[in-house]
Amino acid sequence: MTAVALASASPRRRELLAQLGVDFVVVQAPIDESVLPGENAADYVLRLAKAKAQAGFAVQAQPLPTLGADTIVVVDGEILGKPQDEADFLRMMQLLSGRGHQVYTAVALCLDASNEPQAVTVATDVWFGALTPAQMQDYWHSGEPADKAGGYGIQGLGGRFIEKIHGSYFAVVGLPLYETAALLATLPEAS
Repeated sequence: MTAVALASASPRRRELLAQLGVDFVVVQAPIDESVLPGENAADYVLRLAKAKAQAGFAVQAQPLPTLGADTIVVVDGEILGKPQDEADFLRMMQLLSGRGHQVYTAVALCLDASNEPQAVTVATDVWFGALTPAQMQDYWHSGEPADKAGGYGIQGLGGRFIEKIHGSYFAVVGLPLYETAALLATLPEAS
């Protein structure tokens, strides 16, 4: 398989892509992640994944096919980003406690600068058990939630709060393996 570039700072995405046995390099290409007025969650996450793939492709001197991905947590239509501070984190946990929410992950593959990236969005339903204030405080003080969409990581300490999921576990972590492998299977073999 052809080597690819991964336009992501996420160590979780690097680990997941490595699980696919793909040779890859990481490129940094920050983009504006602001939500556009009236933009729904599915459109937002898809737009960001495509923008990351395109930006990552553009920064390479000799561009490789480039993957971009984005993951968001949505409850009652509200997109929950990374917590700004402890108060924001506690607000998020209160919204998530004892109920279901959605996690959307989009992954995009950019093959050249002139065409729209191929992309797919995966939606997963996640249910939290009821959380106590002490559990929320302890989790915040672990340091794990600070850089996570929705304030939690299913693959880490936050996994103990998850009652069940319906959909792709790997998409909740940050890169849906099945869908990513399908995108990569469209690449021509290296000569």
